[in-house]
Amino acid sequence: MRLRIFTEPQQGATYDTLLTVARAAEDLGFDAFFRSDHYLKMGNVTGLPGPTDAWITLAGLARETSRIRLGTLMTAATFRAPGPLAISVAQVDQMSGGRVEFGFGAGWFEAEHTAYGLPFPTDARERFDRFEEQLAAIVGLWETPAGETFDYRGRHYRFENSPALPKPAQSPRPPVLVGGTGRRRTPRLAAAYADEYNVPFNVLEDTGAAFDRTRAAVEEAGRTRPMVYSAAQVVCVGRDEAEVARRAAAIGREVPELRVNGLAGSPGEVVDKIGRFAEIGAERLYLQVLDLSDLDHLELIADKVASQLD
Repeated sequence: MRLRIFTEPQQGATYDTLLTVARAAEDLGFDAFFRSDHYLKMGNVTGLPGPTDAWITLAGLARETSRIRLGTLMTAATFRAPGPLAISVAQVDQMSGGRVEFGFGAGWFEAEHTAYGLPFPTDARERFDRFEEQLAAIVGLWETPAGETFDYRGRHYRFENSPALPKPAQSPRPPVLVGGTGRRRTPRLAAAYADEYNVPFNVLEDTGAAFDRTRAAVEEAGRTRPMVYSAAQVVCVGRDEAEVARRAAAIGREVPELRVNGLAGSPGEVVDKIGRFAEIGAERLYLQVLDLSDLDHLELIADKVASQLD
């Protein structure tokens, strides 16, 4: 099981804060540093100083870290046109020496679109149609052999005689992550395009059911290359109950609820629950860290949780 640190900067974080957390995650041996891609805070937080752009952030981190992998859960298809997005991600992959992973989703948070002047198709079917076309186009651009051109004709996007440049450092492309718990279309798109399928913030039983739906889609598609299965969970670990309660209060959550809906409790409790995720096939866990000032939390997880995992 590989543990990855996952942050939500729209809740309030500067680039310097994210750099501090990413460097700490790298120094402590975590597998990856991921961030959300949102432009508006959620819930009862200030969100100050305001949003940071995911791919600008990762470009900076690409030059200021050396080992840790970098990515998004999830970049929204509604935020950027597919051609420029393919260019940006490929460039960050080059800047990092091939450490980028591309989490990609259809987009869902209408308020952030209206707040920043971004078109938002209110029909979910249209959003998924656009998402599928973008997936096909971005993967197609990256996988087009050097010296050849890329053409694509969809309902929403068309590419003609594209040089399909620049190429990412990873060949044929960076890993693609698709996530969510949709029952039909999400598993099919994951089977067709993704290297990793992620289930965010669901209880163990529902996560396992989602994994099973995607496994069935992979088999139905006749896919031979492996799929990585992963989950995202909020994390709240303490050396004793008082420390667990303090960390839960700092992020506005209750300990009993977190024990059900996240990874919360003593290091031993969290290791046991991680083991149950491993039993249903999860190979990676994205630990959602909401208090970015609490670097002792990361140190505790690295020392007392990660050290007990294979």
